[in-house]
Amino acid sequence: MSLTNLLVPTYMQMLKGLAAWLDKAQKQLPEAEAEALLSARLAPDMFPLATQVRFACYQAQEATFRLMGEAVPDSLALLAAEGRNADKEPGSIVDAQNRIGEALAYLGSLGTDALDAGAERQVSLELPTGMIFDLTGEQYARDWALAQFYFHMNIAYAVLRGQGIELGKADYVPHMFTYLRPGTMPKS
Repeated sequence: MSLTNLLVPTYMQMLKGLAAWLDKAQKQLPEAEAEALLSARLAPDMFPLATQVRFACYQAQEATFRLMGEAVPDSLALLAAEGRNADKEPGSIVDAQNRIGEALAYLGSLGTDALDAGAERQVSLELPTGMIFDLTGEQYARDWALAQFYFHMNIAYAVLRGQGIELGKADYVPHMFTYLRPGTMPKS
């Protein structure tokens, strides 16, 4: 499987799921409570939901630039900064949905083999702590890009569930219903 075929559909289907979770939250709560969700945290020392959404969007896009051997654009650096500051300025659910929409639009614009040449490319990953990791593109995609993306997606899901939003497994993997064998859906 190519990196493009692995990463782009994965990012897109999960970000669409995240948008749907936020829609559900808006429908299940009064407006003020729904907006307050963006400041909710899974644990006191973790970033709030607003950050998790922005970081998921950031991770999905950042990986593509690294794998294409391109500099991460300033607009993504601003998205990351917005995420780091979301405890002070969480924004609105509309803002969060806009970030998701921007990420989806960008991912949807990529060619069918946009990331494939990056499999053997050397990727240097420098963390804010000063640690630097040197990986091939394939190692980066497998060991960092997907793991970081799913981390933020899972925390967002957990925050929403912890705040009482009615979400289930079908909300986490709605894309799987594309593959459902006819006649195998349980009857309630």
